[in-house]
Amino acid sequence: MGNDEVPREIWRQKILDPLTPLARIREMVLHHHEYFDGSGYPEALAGEKIPLGARIIAIADAYDTITSDRTYKKARKAGDALTELERCANAQF
Repeated sequence: MGNDEVPREIWRQKILDPLTPLARIREMVLHHHEYFDGSGYPEALAGEKIPLGARIIAIADAYDTITSDRTYKKARKAGDALTELERCANAQF
């Protein structure tokens, strides 16, 4: 995580600020880079303090990253993605 990434998360939340009915979604967007072990950002939340929706988004985002082609890497198979998600359980997720 670079320091330039934290303002981006805050910026994403601010885009949703005027949409009052989406308050829960705003929290999910803001906190989807929090790690279960507390080493994430922007607020270093840990465990159950991370909104459930944010935890779900984090897993979906990681799965998509692993199974999608990127300019810097080839996509991996679904089984590889699940293995990686399990490996990161209780730390990242």
